[in-house]
Amino acid sequence: MIGTQPTGAIEGVVISAVSHEGLVVTVNGKPAKLAIVTDDGQVIASGADVAREAEAVAVNCYRGFLKGKGFLRVLSKPIERVAKP
Repeated sequence: MIGTQPTGAIEGVVISAVSHEGLVVTVNGKPAKLAIVTDDGQVIASGADVAREAEAVAVNCYRGFLKGKGFLRVLSKPIERVAKP
């Protein structure tokens, strides 16, 4: 866990993070979205809400690790579903 984690495992996909911008995803240089997809393929949530939630959980987990609480699990609150038009 200590040290740089390997990245680049998904061909054409780049996930980047800037502390004041959040997570950004591109596929072959074009903007893309993160999504929560069930095993049966149903998209539960996607877009900026998912990116913000993923970033918040990762940051909170890292902060817990720095505080010596790395053994604790970090959970997000449920993302509210929005009906698509």
